[in-house]
Amino acid sequence: MAISYDKLFQRLKEKGWTTYKIRKEKLIGQGTLTALKNGTGGLDAKTISHLCEVLDCQPGDLMEYIPNKEE
Repeated sequence: MAISYDKLFQRLKEKGWTTYKIRKEKLIGQGTLTALKNGTGGLDAKTISHLCEVLDCQPGDLMEYIPNKEE
């Protein structure tokens, strides 16, 4: 996985966003949320912008590039 969204989930937790509240407020769609948790999805620019506005942060506070390990 090249992009990790662990920072996003940590930030949501710090700000008091539960999975229920995320779905209720339509912050992130259920399918997208599941894909992010499973490491199989990503976010588009519009969603990143909205998250940054709601969580008062920068894109780098939500995600991190993880280089592939060469074996």
